[in-house]
Amino acid sequence: MNIQRKPEWLRKKVNPGDQNEMRSLLGELRLNTVCQQALCPNISECFACGQATFLILGRNCTRLCSFCNVEKTQPLPVDRDEPARVAEAARRLKLSHVVVTSPTRDDLPDGGAEIYAATVVAIRSASPATRIELLIPDFQGCMARLEAVVVSRPDIIAHNVETVPRLYHIRSGSDYRRSLEVLRLCAERAPDIRTKSGVMLGMGEAEDEVLQVLRDLRSVGCSYLSIGQYLAPSRRHYPVQEYVRPELFEALRLQALEIGFSHVESGPYVRSSYHAGKYA
Repeated sequence: MNIQRKPEWLRKKVNPGDQNEMRSLLGELRLNTVCQQALCPNISECFACGQATFLILGRNCTRLCSFCNVEKTQPLPVDRDEPARVAEAARRLKLSHVVVTSPTRDDLPDGGAEIYAATVVAIRSASPATRIELLIPDFQGCMARLEAVVVSRPDIIAHNVETVPRLYHIRSGSDYRRSLEVLRLCAERAPDIRTKSGVMLGMGEAEDEVLQVLRDLRSVGCSYLSIGQYLAPSRRHYPVQEYVRPELFEALRLQALEIGFSHVESGPYVRSSYHAGKYA
């Protein structure tokens, strides 16, 4: 059942005035952010304090996930200068922690792995003190592509499973076991690089299914976890099935810590990159 009216704990106000300085910088450097593309409800808060999740490899995705607001049209050619511009933004913003992600680019021979690696190298050069987190696609499970990302030595490699296996029909082109394998391979190849994943609630999952996902993530060495409320970007997207109460988010946070995660952010407004610098 699609619940139309948001509960009181999900009525966060977005203030465009808090976004002006960041939008100006992004425009100058010709950079995209997932904050804007995904219509993130935390955008005013993050932009106001100089935080953004950079979206490399364009704004167009080759997969048709029904919950996501990222555009699904023909992707543009790779911009080879983009890593340097992301690095310049990190330097100017004096970021202690930066998150870099992308749409899925199944059209590219390497899925975009080379640009991810080049972005890490550029940030290390321009802003050596910045901690780097990459939120990567599954690269169709190709080890060579994952290897290119791992050897660039980010501090955190994240890959979101998003939901429970039963609901993976809303993740067109994705596979739950393949996503687990991506995390396992990254943790195995570089044990000192922490791995991270994210889950959305309110899509029709049962609590026992969520707990099994958490156990699955820990079984492949995942250290960090985010749990947040799914919010449909529009009426054209997969409908919200439930607005989950804050108490359940807290209960799941405690259970995830018991399962063995090192750090868990869990709440209605939590997103994979929200408060990303707190994970340690």
